[in-house]
Amino acid sequence: MTLANHWNCPVLSSDSDFCIFDLKSGFCSLNSFQWRNLNTIKGTQNYYIPARSFSLDAFCHYFNNMNKALLPLFAVLCGNDHVNLPIMETFISKIRLPLSSKGRRYHRVLGLLNWLSHFSDPTEALDNVLKSLPKKNRENVKELLCCYMEEYQQSQVKLQDFFQYGTYVCTDALDLGLPEWVLAALAKGQLPPFISDALVLQRTFLHTQVENMQQPNAHRISQPIRQIIYGLLLNAPSHPEDISQNTLPSQLLAFNEVERINTNIKTSTVYAKQLLKDHYDLSKLAELPLARRQMLLLEALKVKQVVLESIPTFLKLPIAVTCYWLQSTEAKAKLHHLQALLLGMLREPLHAIVNSPGNEDPQRDGAKMLYEELQQVKTPIRPGKTLDLDTAHVFCQWQSCLQMGLYLNQLLSTPLPEPNLTWLYNGSLVHGLCQRLLASSSTDSLLSICQEAKQLYEHLFNATRSYAPAELFLPKAKAKAKAKSKKGRQKKKGTSLGTTSDNRHWYDRSNRFGVLMPESLEEHVENSELE
Repeated sequence: MTLANHWNCPVLSSDSDFCIFDLKSGFCSLNSFQWRNLNTIKGTQNYYIPARSFSLDAFCHYFNNMNKALLPLFAVLCGNDHVNLPIMETFISKIRLPLSSKGRRYHRVLGLLNWLSHFSDPTEALDNVLKSLPKKNRENVKELLCCYMEEYQQSQVKLQDFFQYGTYVCTDALDLGLPEWVLAALAKGQLPPFISDALVLQRTFLHTQVENMQQPNAHRISQPIRQIIYGLLLNAPSHPEDISQNTLPSQLLAFNEVERINTNIKTSTVYAKQLLKDHYDLSKLAELPLARRQMLLLEALKVKQVVLESIPTFLKLPIAVTCYWLQSTEAKAKLHHLQALLLGMLREPLHAIVNSPGNEDPQRDGAKMLYEELQQVKTPIRPGKTLDLDTAHVFCQWQSCLQMGLYLNQLLSTPLPEPNLTWLYNGSLVHGLCQRLLASSSTDSLLSICQEAKQLYEHLFNATRSYAPAELFLPKAKAKAKAKSKKGRQKKKGTSLGTTSDNRHWYDRSNRFGVLMPESLEEHVENSELE
């Protein structure tokens, strides 16, 4: 909103919150574009696509010339993505809203707008809202409503300076006492939101994947990497110098992680790994020699640099992450899981060979055949086929390791090049390869048509092999017997995981202001069929 008003541009979005913002040039919902209706501007060779523009001025004029400043209060009273105060139902029940045959949601939106249009400003309207609530709740509710209304005001930060001059000053970040290089990296998007959440809130969110809910959270496997990230972030000059690294207060070392525990979302406390400040001071981290930063990254991933010498540069980080994944006691990886991941990593180099200029390379035909073979395996699972949850969980663990490995690599100013994630991993492909490898195929039979791909695969496999547990390479019959024996011992000890059922909704993504999209509510009355 701030940038749109500075540059006098309309906003194009699907988010109906922009019906509330005071935009100088209006709001165009992406759903309102007639994408296939290409028109020519008369007398020119220029084209345009018809669209509908939402104007706040026209909207407020429709409601008895309502003051635009009242709309943020309307948004929080009606309820948006962030606000859902149960006590607001008390207020709604005490004011008389007009009846409507168009459904409860439309009834509330229209009634609130008509009710608010009788007040001259937000202060007067807010006072009337509070009057309908019990006295003991009024101050708390007033503070919350005013705080949420602020979200609809234009930002005071000069965001345009960043896009025009590359400069950006964030007062909140300055108050944290962060090093200059961290501030610049955050502003340029070179560090992920995960890092800023940890720095500002000392709280991070571990997003739940499509995994086996009866097993521990897939992110548990990468917790040691996160503890090192937290330790690096704590090694900032803003902490008192007179406190030795071994006597830091526990509240400074503690981070909250919002994660899945069984079938619930809960917060866990994780402690940062204490690092020697002299070696890894956050303010000087970017100045460390490349070899030192590489060493810290590989130590965190428990991998020796010599193992990666035969690996192409663009795959060094994924292979280091895979070695970490194989070593973890959390992982239940099988040989075909590892083989499927490594085969999936061949897609990018195969694509490069197939699309290289010139047709004289004898490897080209074999690379093309193998690439097409992998593309066929990548086809989505047909209806009726069920997902192997254990396999999905194993790959979720690998993805979590990769994610945290990437974050640590970014915090260390990328001592290893970042891989192209769009080529590195494809869920449909690795699941399909697992099925094929279990059925009849072998890696040798798949790779026999392209010698170059086979050689690269062998380098990748040999690098990871030394970090894999010995049972990974046992014959299938022995491996099954060992797993069965282990499972039996666990049952005897009573270590099986229980699950709890909880059907509560954690958030509501319904588009509360969607009925404001049409040019007028009058048209909506005629055409809408909300319920």
